[in-house]
Amino acid sequence: MSAISLEPVMTPKAASVSTQVACAFAPASVGNVGVGFDLLGHSVTGAGDRAQVRRIAEPVVRIATIRGCVSELPLEPSRNTAGAALLSLRHALGLDHGFELVLHKGIALGSGMGGSAASCVAALVAANALLPQPQAREALYPFALDGEAVASGSRHGDNIGPMLLGGLVLATRERLVRIPVPDAWHCALVHPHAVLETRRARAVLDGGYALREFVAQSANLALVLMGCERGDADLVRAGLSDVLVEPRRAALIANFARVKQAALDSHALGASISGAGPSVFGWYANHADASAAALAMRAAFAEAGLTSDAWVSPINGPAAGLIRSLDEALP
Repeated sequence: MSAISLEPVMTPKAASVSTQVACAFAPASVGNVGVGFDLLGHSVTGAGDRAQVRRIAEPVVRIATIRGCVSELPLEPSRNTAGAALLSLRHALGLDHGFELVLHKGIALGSGMGGSAASCVAALVAANALLPQPQAREALYPFALDGEAVASGSRHGDNIGPMLLGGLVLATRERLVRIPVPDAWHCALVHPHAVLETRRARAVLDGGYALREFVAQSANLALVLMGCERGDADLVRAGLSDVLVEPRRAALIANFARVKQAALDSHALGASISGAGPSVFGWYANHADASAAALAMRAAFAEAGLTSDAWVSPINGPAAGLIRSLDEALP
């Protein structure tokens, strides 16, 4: 495994006088992947956020409107994750022009599907296309971290990394490392119609951890990474178990134990909480098992009176990319 440098999925040409507007889509993601708290995530086909960015002469960032499944978000750029990311980009590059943003939210608030990160990444990918010299994907990473911090209070890239590069990504403070995963491996991601605020989910993690727990989690992360690298499902199955974070967050998710067991009973390589929750994911060696698991997990949430949405996606999910218009249909 090594750090990689990828150009944008759709590498834009240098901006011309007539290039004033760009639109981009950023997919949802599974953050943490159980054993990689704040470090490991993968993108998911289906849900996502879209952003339209217009280059304006005034050297400011403006948010014109927010629509979609979430609209009650701050329009003040410094208090909005996408706005803060664009402010960071402008400042770092010393741009003499500004941006106007229209954001279309396709990821529910507090879903554990990387909604705040998707807004940042979609806005940055669109704005990047309007620059005379567009930046490589890794160069956008620190700006997205600045935006993510507005929502969660910390700079973590487990959702941002896979949105920028696609697939499974190890995201440290300074590096993005894409992890190879067999194409046949799939994820079942189920989102109950409930909200779990990221800051609340992080608050329950306060307090000490035993050294043996830290060692066990480190071993599990190593097994998962090596299993993905080798395409060895048995190694992943041995390691995909969160002994640090899941035990403290499980009580925040209705019927979590039953939902997780439903995922495991469908031949999962492992299952846990997606991001901060309340979404739950399972990994599978094939599409058929993942599809069966999604149905069983939804049924388990229904036992608690919760309706839900489900996505079945390759773990090698898509990266953010340019789209023709803000109203372009999702994949």
